[in-house]
Amino acid sequence: MVDARPLTGPVSDDPDDDKFLAVAADSQTTLIVSGDGDLLRVSGWRGVEVLTPRQFLDRPLGVGR
Repeated sequence: MVDARPLTGPVSDDPDDDKFLAVAADSQTTLIVSGDGDLLRVSGWRGVEVLTPRQFLDRPLGVGR
């Protein structure tokens, strides 16, 4: 469980998605797997890569796993 601090400002076009980015930032997570278009558009924010499930599965083993 991560009790993430709120972001200082909006990142995603969908404010409901910012909670996932806040958790990633506070937990030092570098990868989110999601099909959400708004999250995919902010891939790379603070080093957090957002991939679709297909992109994740197509990655070579050992890369981001």
